[in-house]
Amino acid sequence: MAFVSPVSSRSPLHPPLPTPSPFTTYSVASTGWSARPPPIHVYNIVLRSLALLLSFVSALSLSIPSSKSPSFHDYQTLTYCFIVNTSAFVYSAYQLFKSIWDIAYPGICISEKTSDYINFVFDQIAGYLLISSSSVAVLTIQDMDHSKPLWKAAIVSVTISFVAFFVIQFCALLSGYKLCKRIVW
Repeated sequence: MAFVSPVSSRSPLHPPLPTPSPFTTYSVASTGWSARPPPIHVYNIVLRSLALLLSFVSALSLSIPSSKSPSFHDYQTLTYCFIVNTSAFVYSAYQLFKSIWDIAYPGICISEKTSDYINFVFDQIAGYLLISSSSVAVLTIQDMDHSKPLWKAAIVSVTISFVAFFVIQFCALLSGYKLCKRIVW
C-alpha cells in the first residue's frame, strides 16, 4: 500500500469541498448529509403557498357576487381592497416561484444577501397594504346594505385578507430571521 500525501491528493482537478451553509448547501456526498432543504426553506414555501391561496380567495370573493347587485367597483375602498389582494396574489406567486428556484439554483439570479433584503422590505410593504385595505374596507362594510350579496362577499374578503396579512407577516419574520442570521451571525 503506497503512501499518498494529503497535498498531492488536492490537485486542481479536485476542488476543495465547500463549507456547508444552512441556507445554500443541501447535500454533501462525502459527509452523508441528507438531500432535504433546510426547514426554513420548507416553512417559507408553505407560508408563501398559503399567502397565495388566501389572497386569491380574498380577491375572488369580491369579484363573484351576482351581476344584479352593485359591484365592488361602486365602492372605492372595496376596489382598493381588490387591487391590494390581487397585488398580494401576484407578489406571493413571485415569492413562491423564487423560493422554489432558490432551492434548486441558489444565488444564480440575485445574490442571497440582496434577495434577503428585498424579501424583508417587500414583505413589510405587502403586509402594510393588506392591513390598510382591510381596515378601510371594514368602514365601508358597516355602511352597506346587509341584505346584498356584495355585503357578504365583502365580509368574506376582508376576513380572509386579515388572515393573509398574518401569513405574510410570518413570512416577513422568516425573511427578517434569514437577514439577521446572514448579517449578524
